[in-house]
Amino acid sequence: MNAQAKNERPETSGKETHFGFRTVAEEEKVGLVHEVFEKVAERYDLMNDLMSGGLHRAWKQVMIDWLNPPRGERPFHLIDVAGGTGDIAFRFLDRAGPNAQVTVCDINRHMLGVGRGRAEAKAYEGRVEFACGNAEVLPFPDRSFDAYTIAFGIRNVTHIDRALKEAYRVLKPGGRFLCLEFSQVSVPGMDRIYDAYSFAAIPRMGEWVTGDGAPYQYLVESIRRFPDQETFKRMIVDAGFGRVSYRNLTGGVAALHSGWRL
Repeated sequence: MNAQAKNERPETSGKETHFGFRTVAEEEKVGLVHEVFEKVAERYDLMNDLMSGGLHRAWKQVMIDWLNPPRGERPFHLIDVAGGTGDIAFRFLDRAGPNAQVTVCDINRHMLGVGRGRAEAKAYEGRVEFACGNAEVLPFPDRSFDAYTIAFGIRNVTHIDRALKEAYRVLKPGGRFLCLEFSQVSVPGMDRIYDAYSFAAIPRMGEWVTGDGAPYQYLVESIRRFPDQETFKRMIVDAGFGRVSYRNLTGGVAALHSGWRL
């Protein structure tokens, strides 16, 4: 390697993190995750269908039910993070009142492009905006939003604690935090069945549908590396939130965590 090429290599902090079951430099993870979602952007909902057996649709509805957005005239502004395709945003707008609006923030421009196209098809212009940004450093002022949602996204960030603190920062006092994420199965025996399905079936189905099983292999591994329900609850409390609780969905295959900026 010549001196010029060597000098062009990005500097690293020397710190490591996980990318699925692999250990990588912290600086690499954002790019690796970006590549995964760039590959699956057009088939993101199909990906979630494969990983949840279609149950993600019901889980997202539970999320919106628990958020219970106002249906009257009161203005209400939701930020949905890592929700580039707009799935949560559109469910929210279908439920909320006429003065509700949503900002979708995602680090991946391909995902945002899918969301914009869907918003135009659903005639949601004026009620939804799309912004490119990192969950760990959100490009919004303090106390900007009435609620913050993130579905199947927080396990992909490099520093979960930073993302939680950013969620707290951008919420107004009294604002609601809701996180839907794959979690740890709590039903004895069901965990073995779920593991067998996840590791054997999902990457193969992903390869059959998209021609590439690698993104699905990473996503299955990332679920196993994510903190269990109680550990994640403590992380939310450590970020400053109060009245933190969670609900297990489908025996803990997924969990929905809630907290409030008091």
